[in-house]
Amino acid sequence: MAKAMVYLQSGGPTAVINCSLYGAIQEAKKHPEIGGIYGSLNGIEGLINDDLIDLRAEDDDTIELIKQTPGAILGTTRFKMPADLGADLYRKVCDTVKAHDIGFIFVNGGNDSMDTCDKLSKLFAQRGLPTKVIGIPKTVDNDLAITDHCIGYGSAAKYVINTVKAICVDAACYKKGKVFIVEIMGRNAGWLTASVDLLPIGCRPDLIYLPENVFVMDNFLRDLNSIYQVKGHVIIAISEGIVFERDTSTARVDAFGHIQLGGAADALSAVVERRLGLPTRSVELSLPQRADPILVSKVDQEEAFACSQKAVQSALSGETAKMVIIKRLSDKPYKVEYALEDVSKIANAEKEVPSSMMRGITRLDDSFREYLRPLIDGEVHPRFKDGVFESAVLKKAKVE
Repeated sequence: MAKAMVYLQSGGPTAVINCSLYGAIQEAKKHPEIGGIYGSLNGIEGLINDDLIDLRAEDDDTIELIKQTPGAILGTTRFKMPADLGADLYRKVCDTVKAHDIGFIFVNGGNDSMDTCDKLSKLFAQRGLPTKVIGIPKTVDNDLAITDHCIGYGSAAKYVINTVKAICVDAACYKKGKVFIVEIMGRNAGWLTASVDLLPIGCRPDLIYLPENVFVMDNFLRDLNSIYQVKGHVIIAISEGIVFERDTSTARVDAFGHIQLGGAADALSAVVERRLGLPTRSVELSLPQRADPILVSKVDQEEAFACSQKAVQSALSGETAKMVIIKRLSDKPYKVEYALEDVSKIANAEKEVPSSMMRGITRLDDSFREYLRPLIDGEVHPRFKDGVFESAVLKKAKVE
């Protein structure tokens, strides 16, 4: 007897998060063992509130447009499920699962989302429900443990690299310019900021600061001032999570205890102007890092499809409480395989840029560049109408 599947998106979106959904839908349609193909609106909240939509009701063109649609098309959340599996919220989840005969749940997200995946797996085992739960990796931060890299990172890195190159080229126009401080996403892991080190000398930042390294203000000011006196301008790339003394008293904190970051470049710019008297400009790349549909990496897109296909196939074969991981087999030629790992080993763990990939405090090693180059390879060609990229709009037919 066919069972329904539910797909949910959680945490911050990526440029290819909906490509993962596309891959799952297309794979599910190949298997008669899967009846309903449902989307959970706003992540785990859709399962709690029985707020599911029928993805089989969407027309083919809409499904195709999902591939080039930024944001999480099903809606996302940062809702933290309680540690107590006896909590009433879990009863509501089980009621939804039973009401719709759900046999498969796919959780597409990052560290915190894999915590939800882990809890759901344990919940169903504890209550004797046969529902299989598989995690699908997603995060621009590239900080999920065990997997070689995360879906979404390659496209975000490609956007950052090209945008920062444009800033570098523009900044060099002036004989005497400014100190440009570019703020890039990355709370505790600097993978995305590190990506700018792929740029060739002449159009890459002069200094790169990752949260993995201790940030010393006096050294920072000394180094940038030395460069400015020679070049007449300085380009600095920083992770939003670098630690230095600044006011975060008004910053919001999410359900997982994470401070909402941002404003690091502004704060550093103020220090530079006050202590060195140099003209500055802060640039916060912000949401476009994870939402740009134009600079998507073809490799990233194809791996998003493949991870979801692997997830569906694995659930159908009886696997549960696992996350799909990517294993790199070689760099040249670039080759990977897809495997499974216990989601409990990944939930709430973080993978930082290893010291072996760094060369001093503000430079990366060749090993990092070899690691990243394949992940940003290949271009996609989204559909445009009247000069604007098209995006999907779902009917959101509710599952009764």
